[in-house]
Amino acid sequence: MSGHGAAIPMSSRPCGPLSGTAEVPGDKSISHRSFILGALCVGETRITGLLEGQDVLDTGRAMRAFGAEVTRHDNGEWSVHGVGVGGFAEPGNVIDCGNSGTGVRLIMGAMATTPITATFTGDASLNGRPMGRVTDPLALFGVQAHGRSGGRLPMTIVGAPEASGVEYTVPVPSAQVKSAVLLAALNARGETRVIEREATRDHTERMLAGFGADISVDTTEAGRVITLQGQPELRPQAITVPRDPSSAAFPVCAALIVPGSDVLVPGIGLNPTRAGLFTTLREMGADLTYENEREEGGEPVADLRARFSPDMKGIAVPPERAASMIDEYPILSVVAAFAEGRTEMRGVKELRVKESDRIDAMAQGLRANGVEVEEGEDWWIVTGRGPDGVPGGATCAARLDHRIAMSFLILGMAAETAVSIDDAGPIATSFPIFEGLMGGLGAKLERSAD
Repeated sequence: MSGHGAAIPMSSRPCGPLSGTAEVPGDKSISHRSFILGALCVGETRITGLLEGQDVLDTGRAMRAFGAEVTRHDNGEWSVHGVGVGGFAEPGNVIDCGNSGTGVRLIMGAMATTPITATFTGDASLNGRPMGRVTDPLALFGVQAHGRSGGRLPMTIVGAPEASGVEYTVPVPSAQVKSAVLLAALNARGETRVIEREATRDHTERMLAGFGADISVDTTEAGRVITLQGQPELRPQAITVPRDPSSAAFPVCAALIVPGSDVLVPGIGLNPTRAGLFTTLREMGADLTYENEREEGGEPVADLRARFSPDMKGIAVPPERAASMIDEYPILSVVAAFAEGRTEMRGVKELRVKESDRIDAMAQGLRANGVEVEEGEDWWIVTGRGPDGVPGGATCAARLDHRIAMSFLILGMAAETAVSIDDAGPIATSFPIFEGLMGGLGAKLERSAD
């Protein structure tokens, strides 16, 4: 079953060349943060290009529950009338964050240093994922968290009154953990320092600075040190959300493996903390170019052109690149199946605790479709079969995970025979126009009866 209704089985058949322009939705990370930071201002924040996927809409509903006014206008823009730092009201009901680990963890941080209590839940996938990685550092502010065994949802967070700033070193690379601590620090007295040994996506730091927070970032021997002064008055902003590089990965990778394809994906955010996949694909020999490079809203942006690339070779992806492409390893493993040689992906333990165990999900599904995969606790290796050598033919479990579902549908576009998934419903959480967009490029996606 989907987390949001009945299961939607879907199959993807081998197709002719993909061509055209793929206008993917807005960046999910920035969309989440736009709602949350808008709610922490006094005044109106206007947002254009917001990703209207289920995950982000759940975050918007949560901000309403905390007292902000969140409105969608007829022209597709959104506005948030915020309540200010420390101004969250206690919600009257349980906050349902659906499938979104990013949403729930950032919201926990945003309310953690306000003396209110809130209870969070989600779908079956989210309720099985660990929250201790966020609630442990929030406890340094005096926050109390009461959840199920293993630090799982449903969970009640009791906000800390009169919190003071903390110093925290992030133990493993995680933008969610870093961001939750920084959002909690907004309503804490004094200075908070967050140290990350490996850089992760920095949208929170960039956006906090844009909203007027007193924040600085320094590179030291200890790592990347982010210093935030608490209790600022954030200024409302006009935000244009760039298109999501994680969503762009799917039409880009499909074009690389489907013979004869030539696809343009315009306006993609190329923040260096997010662009690791595209760097990796080019190292593999992909015909992937950046056109019309520019800057929008403080973020680097370009149009991506991807063409069929029959000569790609497997590589060893540097482990230190993992933080900049952690969500893209499933679709990379699909591309690796059509390359020559072995593609090694290491330092990716975080994939075990995403919406699903993504290493296991991809390994099982690729094997079922005739691809050799080796795996360990924090690594897996795909042995490619070349541009026309993947048999396909299997039905794969999506495991309530949007990226797993889309990855196997892309596999089916270039395999010898169709590939099916048991449930395409979770795709709506991040890429609600996936089916129509890929169909418009020439993909052959079909919904089927149970």
